[in-house]
Amino acid sequence: MHKLCFCTPLDSEGPVDTSLVVVAVEEGTNYLLGLNCDASFLDEVSSGVASRHERHAHAACAPPSWSFKEANMDHHFGFFTPVRELTDDEIASRVVIRDILNMNQSIPKNPKIAFLFLTPGALPFEKLWDKFFQGHEGRFSVYVHASKDKPVHFSRYFINREIRSEKVVWGKISMVDAERRLLANALKDPDNQQFVLLSDSCIPLHDFDYVYNYLMYTNVSFVDCFEDPGPHGSGRYIEYMLPEVEKKDFRKGAQWFTMKRQHALIITADSLYYSKFRDHCKPGMEKGRNCYSDEHYLPTFFYMLDPAGIANWSVTHVDWSEGKWHPKSYRAQDVSLELMRNITSISDSVHVTSDERVSIFFSLDFARVM
Repeated sequence: MHKLCFCTPLDSEGPVDTSLVVVAVEEGTNYLLGLNCDASFLDEVSSGVASRHERHAHAACAPPSWSFKEANMDHHFGFFTPVRELTDDEIASRVVIRDILNMNQSIPKNPKIAFLFLTPGALPFEKLWDKFFQGHEGRFSVYVHASKDKPVHFSRYFINREIRSEKVVWGKISMVDAERRLLANALKDPDNQQFVLLSDSCIPLHDFDYVYNYLMYTNVSFVDCFEDPGPHGSGRYIEYMLPEVEKKDFRKGAQWFTMKRQHALIITADSLYYSKFRDHCKPGMEKGRNCYSDEHYLPTFFYMLDPAGIANWSVTHVDWSEGKWHPKSYRAQDVSLELMRNITSISDSVHVTSDERVSIFFSLDFARVM
């Protein structure tokens, strides 16, 4: 018989609403790793508690599945039923991920934010970023992945900050490769604790202190994650991803993230789930389907492996109001103080994936003609 168990992190004292999860426990055996179950087992959950769980599970993207036996839970929070045994590769991967997420992190005396610029060449807003960084030396690092042309920099914060870069093609796995390459290079500095992925068209919307204090005192990563049941979401899924990636777990999100160090580590360490997207999520698949790894790999990865560890929305504003393949570009005539205020005052996620108030620190696609 399967029962329900309220669980909290091992270092917590009793159940905590903000990190509440529900897991499957076989009679007398707890398969969950890294969590400590409360002694009270419940065969049923009252409607009030179920409602709270439902809200939290929605906000957290999904209940985590750290068990070596995966389990499904019906939408009414009934009993769990075992689905399948994990493969050897899955067990090995999840053990590594579990240990990274559970390890005690020693906070350096001088924690820094790593700003990761993914650009084809020049950075048109380098002067603006130079102003943003001024006076905050020692609290940030800059890394530039220039996939086409090596840019000529005027700002001292960007000089000699290029990493070894390779060609990036929109929609292909090379985009994810560039992101992972930036993370790996930034992880070499143990002081880097937060990692912000930015494009050449991104601009800051707040001052450095505001961004720094917000990110350093948060315990989640800002990774966009939502379920899209349409042709441009789950319609891109292909069964070749089985058994490790199931259609019910396939998620979507904007590629621009802000990530804590532990999450950066598990992304660079991952090979199992990465290979699934490298091989089976790409443009021009069978039946005329197109899949874009940079929109699906990270959201699906965190949905499956640490859903409570992400906010489910990005701190980078992207305007999809035009309904095109690419977001709206802001040109010189569009830019005003009112526009900046409107963007920074956004408080709701477009996809309603969290009960938390959204915070926007950066904005994408400011045209180079500015």
